[in-house]
Amino acid sequence: MSNPLDTDAGSELFSTYEAELKLVEADVTQKLDQIAEVTGEERKVAIRGAERALDEAKELLDQMNLEKSNIPTSSRSKVNSRFRNHQSDVDALLRKLKAFRDEAAADRKALFGDRYTDDPESGSRDAQFEQRQQLLSGTDRLGRSGERLRESQRIALETEQIGANTLADLHQQRNVIENTHRNLLQSEGYVDRSVKTLRGMARRMATNRIITIAIITVLVLLIFGVIYSKFH
Repeated sequence: MSNPLDTDAGSELFSTYEAELKLVEADVTQKLDQIAEVTGEERKVAIRGAERALDEAKELLDQMNLEKSNIPTSSRSKVNSRFRNHQSDVDALLRKLKAFRDEAAADRKALFGDRYTDDPESGSRDAQFEQRQQLLSGTDRLGRSGERLRESQRIALETEQIGANTLADLHQQRNVIENTHRNLLQSEGYVDRSVKTLRGMARRMATNRIITIAIITVLVLLIFGVIYSKFH
């Protein structure tokens, strides 16, 4: 059977179709198992039910095939593999259903020969019943297609809302970054002024030290001069 559902492929809609297809495949498998257990009119009804389910499966495959083009290239190879697995599963179910139809046709031919019934009105009723079944099947398919379209619209609206929220968040983050940049520029200005102030203080300290050393030197010289003049 197909690979497990992988939600990392980059498409929520593809995964939604895949989940629906898994349910339909399980339903078809169950109906095919029922066909093998019944005969007569019950088998005909079971075959028609399997045909309708397989029609739905083929529609889902078509939707998945279209959705593949919206998936990023980096994830598309994995999605293509999953799609091929599902397509192979559906083809196998179609072949199994065809075998049951061929078997039912062979049984009818063996029972009635080249005609299915001796009652012309019965054949007409069977044709009308088949037309009604086809009409109901078409109505069901339209209903399911409408549901999928509504689901696609809902997902598109949610995606649009997420995009709008993301843009709003990005705009807010841009404002924060711009404010941070301005604060950094102001901080750089403060640092420059602080550096200039420290340099000025260092120069004044150096100047004061030189003046202090000069005064001390002069005082020492004067002291030595006084002492020298006192003893001579």
